[in-house]
Parts: sequence; C-alpha cells; structure tokens
Amino acid sequence: MADIQADVIVVGSGVAGATLAAKVAESGLKVAIIEAGSKVDRAEATQRYWDALIKVPECPYPPTPQAEHPITDDLNHWYRQAGPDTFKSTYVKVVGGTTWHWLGTCLRHVPADFRLKSLYGRGVDWPIAYDDLEPFYGQAENEIGVSGDSYEPLGAPRSTPYPMPAIPQTYLDKAFAKALEGTVYEVRATPQGRNSQDRDERPSCCGNASCIPVCPVQAKYDATVHVDRAEKSGAVLYDRTTATFVETGPDGRIAAIRAKRPDGSEIRAVGKVFVIAAHAVETPRLLLNSRSEATPRGVANGSDQVGRNLMDHPTQLSWALTNDPVWPYRGPLSTSGIENLRDGPFRKERPAFRVEIGNDGWSWPTGAPISTAADLARTGLRGKALDDALRHHTSRHVRVASLVEQLPDPENRVTLDPTETDMYGVPLPRLAYRYDDYVKAGLAAARDAHAEIFARLGTTGVQHQDDAAGAGHIIGTARMGEDPKSSVVDRDLRSHDHRNLFILGSAVFPTSATANPTLTIAALSLRAVEAVKGALAG
Repeated sequence: MADIQADVIVVGSGVAGATLAAKVAESGLKVAIIEAGSKVDRAEATQRYWDALIKVPECPYPPTPQAEHPITDDLNHWYRQAGPDTFKSTYVKVVGGTTWHWLGTCLRHVPADFRLKSLYGRGVDWPIAYDDLEPFYGQAENEIGVSGDSYEPLGAPRSTPYPMPAIPQTYLDKAFAKALEGTVYEVRATPQGRNSQDRDERPSCCGNASCIPVCPVQAKYDATVHVDRAEKSGAVLYDRTTATFVETGPDGRIAAIRAKRPDGSEIRAVGKVFVIAAHAVETPRLLLNSRSEATPRGVANGSDQVGRNLMDHPTQLSWALTNDPVWPYRGPLSTSGIENLRDGPFRKERPAFRVEIGNDGWSWPTGAPISTAADLARTGLRGKALDDALRHHTSRHVRVASLVEQLPDPENRVTLDPTETDMYGVPLPRLAYRYDDYVKAGLAAARDAHAEIFARLGTTGVQHQDDAAGAGHIIGTARMGEDPKSSVVDRDLRSHDHRNLFILGSAVFPTSATANPTLTIAALSLRAVEAVKGALAG
C-alpha cells in the first residue's frame, strides 16, 4: 500500500505548486504536497540574515544534506558547472520555495513576447497568446496581492485593476524621473507583490529594506500564503520529503512518485494526477533520473527536450555617484524601473531588456554599505570623520540593472552528473551554459543605456560590471509547445507523453522575455487548474 494517497500529488511548494494545490483543494479534491525542504521560522530566518557576514540571498535558508541547493557565493557548491560560462542564478528548498527571497517584482509579459519567432525571427513562439493568459494575470495579481498603478499598463493591456495602489516611489526614483524627463527612458512605478496597505491578514510594507533575502513582516508575498490556504482546505503537506523517482505504468500514465526522508526511509505517493513544480533545475533533474525500460531517456522526455533550453536574464550591473544625495538603502529594494525598452524591431538584432532602478545603492555589485565603511576605515578615518565620510558617500550611491532577454539554446541544459550524487543517490545537476552573441549584444546595449542615464543624472565614477550577473530567474528546461517532437508539455502544461502528468513553473517558458517570471508562473498555474481537474475524469 502507498504511504501517500491523494487525487492530486504535487511536487514542490513554491508559487507554482502551492497556488495550484490551493485552488484544487478548495474544489474539494484530495491533494498531497511533497516538499524537500522544511518550514521556515520567519524570526529565525531574519536573525540569520542579520548575523550573516556574507549577505547573499540564501543566508537565511542554508542548505542541509537532505535539502541541498545552490548558494550565490559558491556556485560550485551544488551545481556541477560544465561551462563555458558560469550559470549564476540559484533557488532554495524550503516550504514556500524561492518566493522567500524573491524581490517581489510582478511584471506581465508584453504581447510580443509570445510571438518572438513570428515577429522577429528569433527563438520560438509560445503555444498561447497574451490574450489567452490575460485573465489569469489578473487572477494572479489578486492571489499574490500586487500593488501597482492601474492606469499605467506598462506595455501589457489589462482588463482588471491591481488589487492595491502602487508602492510609493522613493526620493531616488524621483531624481531619476526628473533627470530623464523628455528622454526615451520612461521611469515608472514597478508593480510589486507586496502590500501597500493591510490585506489578506498581512501588514503593509514598512520599508525594512531586506526584501532579498527575507521580509521580516510578510508584507511581501511568499508561497506559504497558498500552502496555508491549501492545508486549510484539506491538502496535506509532506515537508522534508524529497521526490527521487517518477514511476510509469504499463499504460504510459504516471503510477507513483517515490520519495525519501532524511532518515533514509522511502515512501510512495500514489494519485490520479501528478504535478511537478520543482523549479527549472530540480524538475528536469527528477525527470531525467526517472529512467526505466519504458522511459530510457527519462520521464516526459520523448522529445529529448527535458533539461534543454536553460535560460536566465543575464544582468548588466552599473553603478555611480550622484553629486547630490539621493538617499538609497531605504524601503523596498526596487520601486521603479524603465519598462518601455522591452519590445521593438531591434529584437531582430539584439535582445530587449528592462532597467531596474535600485534603492539598495551599491549593495548588489559591491556589498555596500558595509564594504564602503571598510574601504573608508582603511584610509585611516575614525570616529566622527568616518561617520561623516560614510554618510556623504553612501547617500549618493546609485545602481541600475538591466535584465536581458536570452534565447533558448538546446545546448544550454541541465543534465545529470555522471559521478556525484546527493545523500539519496540522485545525481547532482550538471549545467552546460553559454552566452551567445545575441545576449552579448544586449549586454552592450544595456551598458550604453546605463552610461546615457548616468550622464543625464550628472554622476561621477561610473562603473560597469564586466561579467553578467544572474537575475535569479531560472527558465526553460521543460518547455511548452504544440509539437510533441520539440516540446515537453502542451498549452495546458500537460505532458505530451503522460496524460496524467503536468509540469508547472518557469521551466515551461519557451522563451525568457524580460519580465521577472513569478507573475507569469502564477498565471500559468491558475490557467492549468481546470485542466488538472479535468484530467481526473479521463
């Protein structure tokens, strides 16, 4: 007899799995959620962040042997990098997933993002159009609780208003807007998954300035909101339970998912419908590890596309000093951006990008203000002189980051390492990754844009990071499409190979576009709810 039985088995408790699990459970169906990580104590996580000497996104959520994950300051800790370029984006394994340390940006894709091949001869088209997803974008904004300016569509037409007004722009944002008035660079408030007013039993944002890696008060959405809703509707959460193998039956349907617990015990989860929502590295890792006589290339991999087309938003970081104070290091880490560069005929030649305006000063590229204090102290400054110099310098820090569109490339991929395994015997993820000339052209265009923006601001000491940073957006590896020969799931996120298997998350994106992916993940998951429920009958 199986240890876990439910109508729907969901692997992963991030925004994709938790949102779907909550909606399915609310309809009266029996749902089980399998999650490798543990529940997070918010107060303890916040304290770990404050105590950490190196403040990276994972410091409140350190990996454990039973739930290993990558870490930003050691990209060889979990990943086995096959190059030629280093893949720099990460995730965590905890209940609620990587929404614990996401920034909160909730941009929609623009309509052209779904037709990249047709319009510009690049990448592939999605099997759905913007209009197919638009109603679910509105639902996702309501489910997450997005604060935004409903009169500013940001290139994506809307049929419903945001549930909350926009988070106010900062003094720094307004300095950018004033300097760039009349230019091509339009500064707009960023829609965000954080409360601008008390809502859903969560407080409004009080500006703790630690959105990455932890919101101390849960003004910022994380997927435990939907995990809790799922549990209240009868779903059962199995944390510290790592899915290791997907079993198929003689009819080609998924029969069960095997999982292991830290004590080494193995359980089987049996259901009618199975949903894999384990992020775009762990999802292909699980599917590829599930090789059998019936599935020699792994589960859901008849197309040989599982693990392929790994993408991120390679990020150009630039920073400088303003002449007058703009007072960074306050409020959410970003409250405004430049979104009108996300589409145009130029995409035939180079990628689109969006420009994020940072409220976090030089924190991302240099570790400031802590590193600034150390640099000034090394010059011999002490006491009031050090304090005055630190105030003068840090009050003028500005930073922008352009998130560059990346095209799918089948050779950019997640495979299984041939020699190293985790404590459960599953091979570690091996990543092959490179930036092509298209991405490099986008990074160069972003540097030019940053130089022009900083010139308008009248800055000094402009610096551009030589190597692209990771955006934390792991995309591709199980893409959706109409043709079973070139894609993993269909337009409803159902596996082409196994009719009772669905795959959710940014793994299914055919192209990366430029928007931070969380809102689109949530919208696609909400759109898949009816297909999942319908699969129970057939």
